[in-house]
Amino acid sequence: MEKHSHPKPGEHHARLQAIRDALLALHKTLVDSERAAYETTFGTIGSPNQFLKLLMDDPWFAWLHPMSQLIVAMDEALDEKEPLTVANADALAKQAATLLVASESGEGFARHYFDALQRDPDVIFSHATIAKLLHLPKPPP
Repeated sequence: MEKHSHPKPGEHHARLQAIRDALLALHKTLVDSERAAYETTFGTIGSPNQFLKLLMDDPWFAWLHPMSQLIVAMDEALDEKEPLTVANADALAKQAATLLVASESGEGFARHYFDALQRDPDVIFSHATIAKLLHLPKPPP
């Protein structure tokens, strides 16, 4: 078992890695949930390439883009040659906590996220995992 020579930097790096991994799992769950809802509405998506194009360009999936961008930002921070600072790790964690607020009366991400939480138990489980890491309040019932 490997020990870090600088426990403090390792801690915030490991915490951000855990948040990133949980956010990625939540993102995948949301993508799967949105795909199922899309296919219920419009019919089966023909191919992986067609699905990727829809994910990137279709307004149905556009609400997921801020989460995708945050995951990329976390990946870049974790892969930097310069050591990750506590401030940077905290800022990215705060962005995740701010993003993952579901709101029935909200718009954009908050509203779509609320709908996904209402619709899909898998989204609730994925949310619970990241909520523990970010110390988020429980979503509305």
